[in-house]
Amino acid sequence: MTRRTQGFLYLTLAMVTVGSTVVASKLIAAGLPPFTATALRFAVALPLFLALLRLTGTPWPRPAARDWPVLLIQAGAGSVGYTALLITGLRYTSAADAGVIIGTLPVVSTAIAIVVLGERPRPATLAAIALAAAGVFFIAAQAAPGSSRSLLGNALIFGAIVCEGLFILLNKRLRQPLRPLAQSTLMTALGLAVATLAALAETPWSAPLPPQALAAVAYYAAVPTVAGFLLWYAGAERVSGAEASLFTAVAPVSALLLAALVLGEPVTARQLLGVACVLASVAILGRVRQA
Repeated sequence: MTRRTQGFLYLTLAMVTVGSTVVASKLIAAGLPPFTATALRFAVALPLFLALLRLTGTPWPRPAARDWPVLLIQAGAGSVGYTALLITGLRYTSAADAGVIIGTLPVVSTAIAIVVLGERPRPATLAAIALAAAGVFFIAAQAAPGSSRSLLGNALIFGAIVCEGLFILLNKRLRQPLRPLAQSTLMTALGLAVATLAALAETPWSAPLPPQALAAVAYYAAVPTVAGFLLWYAGAERVSGAEASLFTAVAPVSALLLAALVLGEPVTARQLLGVACVLASVAILGRVRQA
């Protein structure tokens, strides 16, 4: 197996774990408050990241003083906000719909950069944004009355994607770039602190903690958060940036399939049309970045 093929395999597996977070979050949403679940996720992941720092000899990050406000906002939005909104949204909508919406992340990040940074988009970039918007429209369009697919839930999922897009944008504002492993560890530690404070308002000690939801939190922390990080960077160092960006299209497909296989959710024509639009938008965006 060539180094490039290995990269493709690692990136695919990484994005499959991202897709699986939707199924895990659906199980979590049925049994735990969102901020409590988010705090537990980071509490499990932090020791694993610290162990990786030690094993790899990566020093603990020492950000510049002026970067701390940016890092705190990143932790609040991209780490805590994303997870809490994803879990809350999945109380009202299906995992399959949510999986298609999370696939719009690369395009949403690009759109945020255009709006916030005033970047001049190419026509192909605008086409990618339009296709992604069409995909979300097909998912967000209200289904039959009484359906589990809720406009509120879909809006919360999209809010989670916006939070993650802001995280990516703010990363470009760091005056002193951090190593990926060091930054992930720091984000986990800050996210744990922020989520724990928010979780106190949920009084998690007053309600039972369902084993299935706790198992899903442990999976979310160990596999997508930590193992997914390792797989993504192992793959990204073996291929070009443009090639790596195309593999983000695997996430919505895997989420759709896992929602059907694990949760038994039906896959509808509307969802297939939505994911087709999202995949096309990611492909166009990847070609723009490669140009």
